[in-house]
Amino acid sequence: MVAAKLVPDCSNAITAIKPSSLLNSLFNHRHPTPIGAFCHSRNFQQPSRSLTTIRASALNRRDFIADTATAAAALSLAPLIGLDTASVAKADDLSEWERVYLPIDPGVVLLDIAFVPEDPSHGFLLGTRQTLLETKDGGSTWVSRSISSAEDEDFNYRFNSISFKGKEGWIVGKPAILLHTSDSGDSWERIPLSAELPGDIVYIKATEENSAEMVTDEGAIYVTSNRGYNWKAAVQETVSATLNRTVSSGISGASYYTGTFNTVNRSPEGNYVAVSSRGNFYLTWEPGQPYWQPHNRAVARRIQNMGWRADGGLWLLVRGGGLYLSKGTGITEEFEEIPVQSRGFGILDVGYKSKEEAWAAGGSGVLLKTTNSGKSWSRDKAADNIAANLYSVKFINDRQGFVLGNDGVLLKYLG
Repeated sequence: MVAAKLVPDCSNAITAIKPSSLLNSLFNHRHPTPIGAFCHSRNFQQPSRSLTTIRASALNRRDFIADTATAAAALSLAPLIGLDTASVAKADDLSEWERVYLPIDPGVVLLDIAFVPEDPSHGFLLGTRQTLLETKDGGSTWVSRSISSAEDEDFNYRFNSISFKGKEGWIVGKPAILLHTSDSGDSWERIPLSAELPGDIVYIKATEENSAEMVTDEGAIYVTSNRGYNWKAAVQETVSATLNRTVSSGISGASYYTGTFNTVNRSPEGNYVAVSSRGNFYLTWEPGQPYWQPHNRAVARRIQNMGWRADGGLWLLVRGGGLYLSKGTGITEEFEEIPVQSRGFGILDVGYKSKEEAWAAGGSGVLLKTTNSGKSWSRDKAADNIAANLYSVKFINDRQGFVLGNDGVLLKYLG
């Protein structure tokens, strides 16, 4: 599963240590005030589709050979007689992804996507510059949604993460904002947050009815079971406090740590793996643990991102374009490098469609695919001509997947 990406400003690193008593009392018990329904259009235009009738049943072997020869001749003569070779050679387009064009500014970075479980055609897409888009046809077309309470303020929110459980959904962003819906996103209410929240909210996960789990880039984890009216701290202190308290932890770069998370990802079982902002070590947390557990990186280059495989193991990306898989499943510090052809560009994220099939995305439109649980990877050319970095790979189910990038680039999985 999937987590939101954050590139922190290390020049303003936070050095204060938050005591556990502060973490447990950050949220008041005020009842949130509804912000009303969004103003949006429910008119979705379905794109027209051209249908090609293939006369297959009447072909015998002789007809097949003749038709094949005719097609080959057409391709060879196309440049001479002015035919469009792209329309003749459709078989050359073997990409499993297509680009979806969005009604947003080119500079928007897409950050997260989620669909209503009871209606896989109904979903939401988040990004920078207060971007919130909605689809009701499975992601083929999108329309903008607006947030009246956010527009009345001077902030330009960056929506980092979205999650649904049934008809209930949550959105978090920066500056600190928390939105909740109980009707599949037809209307949203804004839930107030404490001004003393440690760090920026980078991730939220809808867990059960009226329940959610929220994470900040300083390692604070909060849980609610009453629709966000109040929250309880799941860890006793921030990561900075933990590392600075345990100077003898033996973790390289952990002493006097004042940074934040660069990335954080959650497994279906509720385990977390996070990468430090400098990429010099990583941390894990399992439900019930009072503190984050730091780990030395097992590779020479700094870590770019980490996440969970479909079989319960870990994948690890390093800066400069390297991919590693953990040996076995669960939390470990033992990894082995997997050869990949990233054309020299960095790989930024990995998304699993199944235990065997996964996709990796990265800089300058890099797309890689594995069908043998990561033992080998091949390149997909779907985004070779797209001048964008691809930051996130999200599979909603085994038939529905998306790749999110900068400059408003969205790729939809065709299968």
